[in-house]
Amino acid sequence: MTAARITLAVALALVFLPLGVAKIAAVPFMRRAAAHLGMSPGLYRVIGTLEAAGAAGLLLGLASVPVGVAAATGLALLMASAAVAHLRHGDPPVRALPAAVLTLEAVAHAGVTVAVG
Repeated sequence: MTAARITLAVALALVFLPLGVAKIAAVPFMRRAAAHLGMSPGLYRVIGTLEAAGAAGLLLGLASVPVGVAAATGLALLMASAAVAHLRHGDPPVRALPAAVLTLEAVAHAGVTVAVG
């Protein structure tokens, strides 16, 4: 296990877990974000569940390489989709930037995990 792998897993989990829980709980900020993108609160809760599950998978992946790679891949796909959703909605590119950065971080985690095994 490398420091890079642990650092990326923990950093990503610390981002995705609170965001996922906030979406699941439908806090006002997240309800506004869902409405802004034309998504129902139910769909946003599903996305939050995927984010929270991905965060848990990243941490479990520290003990099981396939779980970590699967979680990172799933989160990368989810964040790439989020970036596309923002751009299709007509948001300025800066609104899609956090999702794009998280996509790259998740891909980096998957790559480091596969490389180190």
